[in-house]
Amino acid sequence: MIFGLRMKSTMVTPQDALGGRDEPTFAVPTTHTVLGTPLQGPWPEGTRTVMIGMGCFWGAERIFWRLPGVVTTAVGYQGGYTPNPSYEEVCTGRTGHTEAVLVAYDPAKTSLELLLKAFWENHDPTQGFGQGNDVGTQYRSVIYWTSPDQEAVVRASRDAFNTVVRAHGYGDITTELRPAADAGTFYYAEGNHQQYLDKNPGGYCNHGPNGMTCPVGIVRQDQLPAQQDILPPS
Repeated sequence: MIFGLRMKSTMVTPQDALGGRDEPTFAVPTTHTVLGTPLQGPWPEGTRTVMIGMGCFWGAERIFWRLPGVVTTAVGYQGGYTPNPSYEEVCTGRTGHTEAVLVAYDPAKTSLELLLKAFWENHDPTQGFGQGNDVGTQYRSVIYWTSPDQEAVVRASRDAFNTVVRAHGYGDITTELRPAADAGTFYYAEGNHQQYLDKNPGGYCNHGPNGMTCPVGIVRQDQLPAQQDILPPS
């Protein structure tokens, strides 16, 4: 991880984005290879979801499936314009999507704050359109929430960690924050990308501790509204 390095790129416009297709061209696996839970639901009553992006989704997904209270994880594409894209299309930067991870979690066993702590502490959220050696809008840092109470936690967490980042001499966090409804459909990625590092333990991963600690306990519940350096395969 090269913390503080800013990657430059340009976001595709809706007019210039790839056209995509009405239906996906591949089947999505039904079951998580590590957790044994459904990738697309149904999940137990009360399960919450949040979508995050923090560079290459292979390593990002593994961070979250290892956390207590996580029901399932899945990788996909979100935040752009192209319907039902392929991995190869997303890698061109012409879909507008980021490589995203869907995290479904049990709020009785974990909290969004703890999930965000893992998010902030395991990548560089100041790099803009890139992460480490991975350059492009598809590697941008994002958090897409699914409820107003999640938004409050996300924004407070971002502000708290931004103070830490600035104290260490880096620029402001560039993570894209917005509702999942605004970011659009979460398009599940191809089966070979789901739980990639479980199937390929020595595979590419550019995630790891960045040496900074994200505070937790920054929002009370009553304040809430009602990759090792291995090139990825071509």
